[in-house]
Amino acid sequence: MKVFYSPQYVGATHAFDTTRKAGWIADSLTERLIASVEIVSPRPVSFEQLNPAHSTTYIQAVQNGNDRLLAEGNGFQWSHDLYPMVASSNGGAIDAAYAALSDGVAGSLSSGLHHASRDNGAGFCTFNGLAVAALDVLATGAARNVMIVDFDAHNGGGTADIIGGNTSVIHVDVSVDSFDRHEGSVMVDDAADYLPTCATELSDAIANNDVDLVLYNAGMDPFEKCDIGGLDGITHPLIALREQLVFDACRHAGIPVAFVMAGGYTGSRLSQDGVVELHRMTIATAVDRYACTDIIGGATPIAAA
Repeated sequence: MKVFYSPQYVGATHAFDTTRKAGWIADSLTERLIASVEIVSPRPVSFEQLNPAHSTTYIQAVQNGNDRLLAEGNGFQWSHDLYPMVASSNGGAIDAAYAALSDGVAGSLSSGLHHASRDNGAGFCTFNGLAVAALDVLATGAARNVMIVDFDAHNGGGTADIIGGNTSVIHVDVSVDSFDRHEGSVMVDDAADYLPTCATELSDAIANNDVDLVLYNAGMDPFEKCDIGGLDGITHPLIALREQLVFDACRHAGIPVAFVMAGGYTGSRLSQDGVVELHRMTIATAVDRYACTDIIGGATPIAAA
């Protein structure tokens, strides 16, 4: 299974979990291998690939810092190394999408995506690699319909802004925090309802749509010990069941999946190692539940194990 990563993912001067944790996860994959995982360097996203999702004015602000207020809407101090970082991590999301269409499943250690809207960044997100990847595979004809599944703690209002009325993109968004809420999102405030809600929203969306590719925003910030977004009662085993749910549902429906890392932050109750272990769970689950199947490019669904 291809997992895309480059040291440029962590190249920005501004030091925060979103600009550093891809490196932590990559280091862990070198030190403690997950069988069948191949780390692959992505191609940086081009202006032409960004522009369908983001305005020229905003892209240029991030590139050259000519409008600092606009360029720093993500919450990071602008520097010349910001654009190479987000160009690489967003390129990884695109490459993971095409790899999944070819191989059945793939991932990227990208994060900081779903709050970025067409004209600005927000909430530690600069460019919206979920929307960028979806629009790219649609434009090239590699897919006819794409589903974005967002199980980050926070809502993906930036994604909703970009995809707008595009009927070729289905947006499933289950959150536990009201930040960046949009009309199509579903918010859960009781941990007992979390997994059933994720299951219902995902299964209904799969049943009611013809989907060629799922882009999965695998947020770990719903975890109860995460200070930014965590909900009491959402435990490590519950997150593990959520990951199994996503990959099993897509595998049984014959839908390729490309995943990215999304939220998950160190704090008073969650160490760097703890964040890494949560994100490794997505990768390991993808291998365990999905990567060894023969689903390629929306093949015939296979029977449940």
